[in-house]
Amino acid sequence: MLPDRTIARPGPWDQMRRDFAWPLPARYNIAEIACERWARAHPDRLALRLLRTDGEVRDYSYAELSRASGRLANVLRAHGVGRGDRVAVLLPQRPETILTHLAAYRLGAIVVPLFTLFGEDGLRFRLADSGARALVTDLANLPKIVAIRDDLPELREVFTVDGTESGAHAFWQELGRAAEGGPLADTTPDDPALISYTSGTTGPPKGALHAHRVLLGHLPGVETHHDFLPQPGDCLWTPADWAWMGGLLNVALPALALGVPLIAHRMARFDPEHAFWLMERLAVRNVFLPPTALKLMRQAAPRAPLGLRSVASGGEALGAGILDWGRATFGVEINEFYGQTECNLVLGNSARVLPVRPGSMGRAVPGHEVAIIDADGEPLPVGTEGEIAVRRPDPAMFLEYWGQPEKTAEKFAGDWMRTGDVATMDDEGYVHFSARSDDVITSSGYRIGPTEIEDCLNAHPDVVMAAAIGVPDPIRTEAVRAFVVTRPGAATDGLAEALIARVRARVSPHVAPREVVFVDSLPMTATGKIMRRSLRGGGAES
Repeated sequence: MLPDRTIARPGPWDQMRRDFAWPLPARYNIAEIACERWARAHPDRLALRLLRTDGEVRDYSYAELSRASGRLANVLRAHGVGRGDRVAVLLPQRPETILTHLAAYRLGAIVVPLFTLFGEDGLRFRLADSGARALVTDLANLPKIVAIRDDLPELREVFTVDGTESGAHAFWQELGRAAEGGPLADTTPDDPALISYTSGTTGPPKGALHAHRVLLGHLPGVETHHDFLPQPGDCLWTPADWAWMGGLLNVALPALALGVPLIAHRMARFDPEHAFWLMERLAVRNVFLPPTALKLMRQAAPRAPLGLRSVASGGEALGAGILDWGRATFGVEINEFYGQTECNLVLGNSARVLPVRPGSMGRAVPGHEVAIIDADGEPLPVGTEGEIAVRRPDPAMFLEYWGQPEKTAEKFAGDWMRTGDVATMDDEGYVHFSARSDDVITSSGYRIGPTEIEDCLNAHPDVVMAAAIGVPDPIRTEAVRAFVVTRPGAATDGLAEALIARVRARVSPHVAPREVVFVDSLPMTATGKIMRRSLRGGGAES
């Protein structure tokens, strides 16, 4: 018998929180929950709908996903991939992305999702740091892998999904020769399943290692902010890339786990008119739209409501204007939610049972305990500004930062996981975001650490020192601005454009500065730390 959802029935928020208990069994595997149990009970049920770039639609049943992922698991096993090995996936929204996840989970391997816009530097670091043994990609991204493969001695197997090249295996040809079936890894909820890299203010990105239970940990949030998913006729889509937690664990895997058809579509660049067309063409009923997407859609031509049942958004705060526009455009309230890579979907709104308050990220989702804490890790009184924290244990919470026990320890104050976000909580439990406590830049829903940008800029021969900050942007929330000190005698004509292009190519377009400002020096503390707050006009830092 397949459970409909983790929250048995809608009700008052406080009652749902009191009645909630995590259904955490002794054995838990994402491939089983998101595919295999459905394939056994309802093999022909629609699991995935691919909208190809030519406009054609291809449907995949749970049985098809099960057979193909089983074959892929056997292929990976034959190439030496086993339990605990890392399998990277560098693909956009397409069926092979899901198949790679499912196959790796079947083996007890660990998935490393990678954003297709990453350049060579961004990929090199993540593949080397994770020690990925295998990679699944496409011909569009293969040249970046070829360029760095000599730097990745642990990367032994590369598969391409849309053709073959020297040094890479043809994904579908390999599957065609493989046997079906095979055992499913006997994993516990706490066994590792995936590594999602997140940016901070100091040092390189950190790999947040999540267990198989991370899928279960996301379900209460997904269910509530989508008005108690699943309901008959539901169909879920997001333009967010499946390489990010927002695309993968707010939408893709929960949709499969809940038996809701998942829409896959590659959108090279977000196009609001195309998004409206897609939702109408495929009768999408449930959608996660990041705030930047909503802001761009607001600028498009007005239209009649699309028949959506639920709209969710998170990653940046929405204002009353966007909420009013969304209500008029979609015919439903936009339910905001909050989380981060290390522990996601812990706050949320559900307009059906919880009044939406503009400027609030909602209340603690059933199953999660959230507080506002002080510098010593102690919960603060109502209305007092402090840091958002989540109490462990929590199924959505990461296990550790991959290979960084010291950074893992720094993330916690006792049993409270620090988020680095400053907020207040009112007397009804609504949390109101204030600011980041560090220098992470929030742009178009992405959390961008300045370190990768600065390292890339500092490696240019004409750059002595660089600093990156976020500045207000009406569409993206923040845009990246870089301050650069050049070497004596360096020409600056055309250098700004060259530096922006360098970051776009070597790290990723989504982190590239929109503006480069040349300065004689950067404000520094006595210990040599860049005073980014001074660059933002916020005064001195200690």
